[in-house]
Amino acid sequence: MIHDVFDARSCILGEGVIWHPERKQLFWFDILGRKLLSNFAGRQQEWNFDDCISAAGWVDSSTLLIAGERALFTFDIETGKQCQVIPLETDNPLTRSNDGRADPWGGFWIGTMGKQAQYKAGAIYRYFKGELRPLFPSITIPNAICFSPDRRYGYFADTAEGMIWRQPLAEHDGWPVGEPELFINCRDLGYNPDGATVDNFGHLWNATWGAGIIVRYTPNGMLESILDCPAKNMTCVAFGGESLTTLFATSAQQEPSDPASRHAGSTFSFELGIQGLPEYQVIL
Repeated sequence: MIHDVFDARSCILGEGVIWHPERKQLFWFDILGRKLLSNFAGRQQEWNFDDCISAAGWVDSSTLLIAGERALFTFDIETGKQCQVIPLETDNPLTRSNDGRADPWGGFWIGTMGKQAQYKAGAIYRYFKGELRPLFPSITIPNAICFSPDRRYGYFADTAEGMIWRQPLAEHDGWPVGEPELFINCRDLGYNPDGATVDNFGHLWNATWGAGIIVRYTPNGMLESILDCPAKNMTCVAFGGESLTTLFATSAQQEPSDPASRHAGSTFSFELGIQGLPEYQVIL
C-alpha cells in the first residue's frame, strides 16, 4: 500500500480531517493546539483559535461549520470571520467537543468529552434545522461518527469502552430510530477505536489509538483488512482527492522516547484504489 506524509506539521492531537468537495481542499484540526490546518496545492495554511476546536462540516464553497469548545459556529475560510450558530454545553466547563461529521440529511453530529477524559462526562448531539438535540448521553470519548451509504445507519464509538455501535436512522429525516446495537467489539480485537469513515462499498475504516493501524470492517462488522501506519496514535480518517480514492489520516504526538514517534502528529495519505463517499453538506 502506497502511503506518504501529506503534511509533516506535528499536531498535539490531530483530528477532524475533512475533504471539502467543492474546494478540493483538505482541512484538519489540532484540538489541543487550537488550530485549523490545511495544505492546498502545496501551500500550508493555519488558523489559530482561542478555544479547542475539533471537527467540521462544509456549508458552501467558502464556509465551514466548526465544532468548538462551547459552540458550533460558521467560519469563513477566506476572511476568518466567525459567527456562532448554537451554544454547546456552555454550562459545563469540564468538557470540549471531539469527533463529529455531517450526515446525509444535512445535519451535523458532534460528540463532547471531558477535557481529562472523565468517565462518561460527554455525549453525542445532532444539530439539525436549528436544533441541537442530545442523542447519546454518558459517553467518555466519542469517536467514529459516520454513516452507511444507504442512509440506514449511523455509527459511533466510545474509545474508552472499545466499542463501535450502529444506530438505525429514520429514512425521511435521519433521526435515530430505536436503540443502538453493538456493531464491533474492538476490545476483543485488542484495538482502541478512534475516528472513522465509510467507503462506497459500505466498509467502515477505523483509525486506532495506540496500535499504529487503520482497520477496515465489512458492513457486517467483520475485520476485512489492516493498514499499517507510520504513527502509533492514529486519530481520524477521511476520503479525498480528485477521485475520492485517497485516504487521509491524522495522528497525535506520543512519547519522544518511542522509536515510532518520528512521524507522530503528522497527517498521512494512502492511495487505496478504493473510492470513498463525498462529505455531506451541512444545511444551516
